[in-house]
Amino acid sequence: MVDVLTQHARDLDDILSDWPFQPRTVSARLVRAADGREVLQMRVDLGVLQMETSGRPDGTKPGGAESYLDWLLREAIHWGETIKLSDGQLEEIEREFSQFYHRRICWLAVRAFDRAVADADHTLSLLDFLERCDVNEDWKRVQTQQRMFVLFHRTQAAALAHLETEGAEPAIEEINRGLESIESLSGPVGAESEPRQMVRPLRELQDWIRDHYQLDRTLAEQLADAVAAEEYERAARLRDELARRGRRT
Repeated sequence: MVDVLTQHARDLDDILSDWPFQPRTVSARLVRAADGREVLQMRVDLGVLQMETSGRPDGTKPGGAESYLDWLLREAIHWGETIKLSDGQLEEIEREFSQFYHRRICWLAVRAFDRAVADADHTLSLLDFLERCDVNEDWKRVQTQQRMFVLFHRTQAAALAHLETEGAEPAIEEINRGLESIESLSGPVGAESEPRQMVRPLRELQDWIRDHYQLDRTLAEQLADAVAAEEYERAARLRDELARRGRRT
């Protein structure tokens, strides 16, 4: 039954007119709800998405768990070694993917990089769970593509978080780790391939950091160069310096 008319207006005219939709842009903001809690909003073509800032974005607790992933992990204890998921369970997994994707890109848009990393890690854990399951080849392909895309976002977010708190060198190293992970999944990256569309902006971000912060090679990169050139004494000095830095952090 549809409630067509009510005594109090429930339309979104004021919100939508004050916050125009911008194509090809992630428009997001943090606002206070009527009860005082903080919520995350995203402007979309036909309205506004509103998400909780912790737990599952839609605020639900599937089966009493914090997320559908948590429910799956709890229930999987009783399912044995081979986990066969129903169509309904796969639909719920896709739903959780979508919710955390929308919140992740909003965290990136509002520069809440640590929160974007946390949501990316949740999705990666969900993908790890799927690897334990008996799914068809189409799902396996989707898993690989999804993992690369999440790693792309996670690398961006983690690098920018490092840049804000620790500086350029940890940010560059974070991008190196992300690139290695993406390329290990994709194999050789062609000029127009889908992985290339993720690798290129990460390399551009890395180049910008090097240029803006006037940093050529990180210590870890210098170490890799020294090992490749069989400059073992230099490599030993660089290892010692990296160890000293590790003890200071």
